[in-house]
Amino acid sequence: MTNPHQPRTVAFGNFVDGRSVPAIDDATFTSVNPTTGQEWARFALSTSPDVDAAVDSGLRAWRTAWRDMVPSERGRLLTAWGALIAQEAETIGETESVQNGKVVAELVAQVTASEGYLRYYGGLADKVEGSVIPVPQQSVLNYTLREPLGVIAVILPWNSPTFHTVMAISPALAAGNTVVIKPSEVTSASAVRLAELALEAGIPPGVVNVVTGLRECGQALVDHPGIAKISFIGSVPAGRAVGAAAGRRLVTSTLELGGKSANIVFDDADVDLAEQGIVAGIFAAAGQTCIAGSRAYVHRSLYDTMVNRLVKRANDIVVGDPLAAGTQMGPAATADQLAKNEQMVAAALDGGAELLTGGHRVDIAGLAGGFFFAPTILHNATADNVVMREEVFGPVLTISPFDDVDEVAENANATPYGLAAGVWTRDVRRAHLMARRLDAGTVWINTYRSLAYNSPFGGFKDSGTGRNNGVEAMNHFLQTKSVWCELGTEPLNPFVIRV
Repeated sequence: MTNPHQPRTVAFGNFVDGRSVPAIDDATFTSVNPTTGQEWARFALSTSPDVDAAVDSGLRAWRTAWRDMVPSERGRLLTAWGALIAQEAETIGETESVQNGKVVAELVAQVTASEGYLRYYGGLADKVEGSVIPVPQQSVLNYTLREPLGVIAVILPWNSPTFHTVMAISPALAAGNTVVIKPSEVTSASAVRLAELALEAGIPPGVVNVVTGLRECGQALVDHPGIAKISFIGSVPAGRAVGAAAGRRLVTSTLELGGKSANIVFDDADVDLAEQGIVAGIFAAAGQTCIAGSRAYVHRSLYDTMVNRLVKRANDIVVGDPLAAGTQMGPAATADQLAKNEQMVAAALDGGAELLTGGHRVDIAGLAGGFFFAPTILHNATADNVVMREEVFGPVLTISPFDDVDEVAENANATPYGLAAGVWTRDVRRAHLMARRLDAGTVWINTYRSLAYNSPFGGFKDSGTGRNNGVEAMNHFLQTKSVWCELGTEPLNPFVIRV
């Protein structure tokens, strides 16, 4: 049986106009397997000419095949594509695990969930409707059309490659747009395979294009005059740059950025459920998720109990090869992220925080080059400590006591982020009042990390603009046209606006 960690010998190309193609200058870059620390595969190193070719392909497909396709047929093709992706969930998930170190079971589940996204948006494709407006001029018929934008640039992170790709492109395609995907240089392989499966499902060539590369590739895509909108998932600094570039060209952007989410445990909480939620919120995916519940606030009456339980759980987490059945947490996805974990913990300690467990690299037998970091818990961090203000994107939890609702609401909101939050309480009234007070795009009550294709997801404040998922996301990929038709026969005064 082939070892999935074994390096690939054939380079991955771009996928443009229905074909796998190398970079125009044949340049490549190399990705690293974080479990072994060794090179794993080579990918096309795309530059501006490659982006030009992909955008041109998208424009041709939009104008000649996709925009004017019967919407129900678009929907049927998206549904068929989802079924093909689900059939390859095991293989795609394994490939992604080798690239980013995430536990394979979670990635397989995310790939499988992609079918639901494509089925949902496939079902919405023929539900786009305009309206008739009762304007004051009784002889005029005024109605609106909802039309696609054109070619959408989709720039993605490395932590949940297929899931984020499908989440971003499903509403865009259902609305009648075409896409050019720029996956993270860390996890480029699955995007190429998704594009191949789109073609197999019957989606016309050029509707789904993929260009792989580094920052120059992403910048060329953002700046391209043929791009009608940008969908970006990633860090706040990169999101600011993308949003600014889009603004200069007067195109819109959907930005799903970072977070510093709070998990709040009240004195009447189900302690078992709260413990599970906090652990899942920060240590799943090695903390490499935008919704990581990296700040836990626990009522003082439960504080010592919860600290002891969480430290024990953290120490019991099985860290290792993400492809192994018993592994609960894999490595950091990159050497840079591993270094950042160390640096952020060191800075937190310098700022007065105390280490309860973890805070160091982990050596795994047989995987000496892997980027493994221990599940880490800190406490006694003040509000101005760097670890309370900045996203780590690693398995680093801070835990703090609180005494009353006003105090914890203020502390939870005291960051520039506003992506998500968790509330743990049996008091229904308090739960819903807290949900209103928290500056977050998603608030979970007695659960955490729950998402659905039909429920809008996005951030407040520095955590982003716009929404993924649901009908709201699809509306971001449509524009409204107002059509006026004079039905009367009376001559009009050409110098007067009719109002």
